[in-house]
Amino acid sequence: MIQVVWGEGVGPTEKAGFDAALADAGLHRYNLRRLSSVIPADTTVEQAGTAPNLGPTGGVLDAVLAEQTSGPGARAAAGLAWASEPSGGVFYEVSSHDPETVAERLQAGIEQGKTLRGIDAPVETRVVTADPAPERYTSAVVAAVYGESSPLL
Repeated sequence: MIQVVWGEGVGPTEKAGFDAALADAGLHRYNLRRLSSVIPADTTVEQAGTAPNLGPTGGVLDAVLAEQTSGPGARAAAGLAWASEPSGGVFYEVSSHDPETVAERLQAGIEQGKTLRGIDAPVETRVVTADPAPERYTSAVVAAVYGESSPLL
């Protein structure tokens, strides 16, 4: 199963804001390995919100990740769109400062991805917007996590 999770965060640096958004999504305990956007055949995609315990701290977790970290006073928006049928599917990820831009680009991108792969399935989306924080970095993340973590060493 693939779980779609999301979060928002702020921090005194770009990395700290991103880390806070990962914590909000339940992903801060894992080493994330980025995947391209293909959904394997016969795989369920579920919107989970926050990741459950997916294994020991420090494990590797495979994910498709949309992330935006913005400077002080600017908002952050990130989103995933996906379409899946029994033969497989595709994710499309977008990030920007503007949630409307994210939504527009998600729609255009996922339609192209569906066409390239011959997918005739409805599209689902998740867009997260983090409001700006004065003198802090703001982050938004949306991730599609594949299964559970595996040992790094």
